[in-house]
This record gives sequence, C-alpha cells and structure tokens, in this order.
Amino acid sequence: MAVKKFKPMTPGQRGMTGATFEEITKTRPEKSLIRPLRKTGGRNMYGRITVRHRGGGHRRHIRIVDFKRDKRNIPARVAAIEYDPNRTARLALLHYADGEKRYIIAPLDLRVGDTVLAGEKAEVRPGNSLPIANIPVGTMIHNIELKEGRGGQMVRSAGTAAQLLAKEGDYAQIRLPSGEVRLVRQACYATIGQVGNVDHGNIKLGKAGRKRHMGIRPTVRGSAMSPRDHPHGGGEGRQGIGMPGPKSPWGKPTLGYKTRRNKKTDQYIVRRRGKKRR
Repeated sequence: MAVKKFKPMTPGQRGMTGATFEEITKTRPEKSLIRPLRKTGGRNMYGRITVRHRGGGHRRHIRIVDFKRDKRNIPARVAAIEYDPNRTARLALLHYADGEKRYIIAPLDLRVGDTVLAGEKAEVRPGNSLPIANIPVGTMIHNIELKEGRGGQMVRSAGTAAQLLAKEGDYAQIRLPSGEVRLVRQACYATIGQVGNVDHGNIKLGKAGRKRHMGIRPTVRGSAMSPRDHPHGGGEGRQGIGMPGPKSPWGKPTLGYKTRRNKKTDQYIVRRRGKKRR
C-alpha cells in the first residue's frame, strides 16, 4: 500500500495524507460474512458512558474473520483483498475447495490467486497457518494463539509481526512487536508472515472531520477545564497541573501508572516490553 498526498485546495487538506487502496480488488464485502454493527456511543447496558469520546461515525458492518483457521488441510484460493473499516489490516477472502468462503487477515505479499493452507503439513509461506512446533526458529509470524483452539489473539494490526526466537519443551519464546518476549505453547497455531498495510502508520488525518467519520468525538485537555471538572483545571494563566503527577478526571494516577493486574500470566513473560537488553 502506498500513501497519497492531497493538493491543499482547502485548509483541511494541507498536510493530509491517505491510502491509495491499490491493493484492494473488491469494493463490496461478501454478504454471507457480514453482520450489522449496533453502535453504543461508549455506553454500557445501563446507559452509562464507560468509554469516553465515542459517538457518530459512518455506518459499518462487522466482517466475520476466521482467527481460528480450524479448516485444516483443505486448500483455499485467495479470491480478493478487501478493505475492513473495523481494523487497520486488510482482509483476504478465501474460497475453499469444498465451496466455503472465509475471511482472514491479509499478510504482506499475499496476492489474488495464491493458495493458502492451514494444518501441520502446510508449507512455511505467507498466509499459511501451522502449529508453532512446525515453524522454523527465526520466522516472522502473526495471528498467534494464546490457548489451543481459541484463535489468534496477538499480532493482528497492520504492519505488525512477531518473531519466533527459540523452542524448549512445550513452550516457544516469541518476541512481540512491543519488544516483549513471551512463552507460548508450541501446540498453538500461528500464521506465517507480516500483516499487510504496512504504511498505515504514515497516514495523517489532517482534519477533525476524518476523526468524526471514524466515530471518535473531540477530547478536551484537563488543564483547560475548571477545578470542578478535572483535577488539572484552574489556575491563573498556564500554571501547569499543580500536582506531582497527572491524574484522570476521577483522581486516579495516569500516564505511567501500572495497570497490569493479571498475575496468573506473569510466569509466561520472559522480558517485559520497554526493558533494555543486557
């Protein structure tokens, strides 16, 4: 995917960039693989806002993506590369030999007409899904399972890839895009290759309207509010936040405050993200 620049005919187009969509081969989704998306505006079942700055946006449909790749040892032909408004990566529409159709995340260099396969005997080729035990050390992978049969949960966004570092016993060491090294059971499945749409991070929205089209409402700085609305508010002029560390609107520490509480999986983390190598 390439990035295109806009001629600044309006102030909002100055500095704006967008995708060329040159890899897209089909404009409308497969009707049998979509479901309507009911918007919540960031509200829970009680009508209370639990996720701020959500609302509006263009109408969307959910694409049913096959993260499990549980259709084993049946070859599938890539029929199209499609756009998905719900994720940063592109989708590949597969036509299986038995007539079934499924979506998968499109890896880099996967083309229309290619054949992909999922199973223990599949080749190490972009788009194929294998158990980690059958993948050579050093291979770049994505859509990695954390538990056998649950489906891929890690490394699914545009341009990301993990690397298989080592194998020992029932577990393998995988370096994630964040730099974290994690243990994953070798019986778990992973897909070969890097996720496509690698230039997604180079796109500049350019104007607030494009953010609203995505269903994201404006965010106001806490320091621009009054003291009753935010702990950072108040003060004559630009006086700072008036406290040692930043806080959320509800007074909880934020920006650097550790939020991880899942101690059950700490044993599977060999090196945390952000830690320097020795």
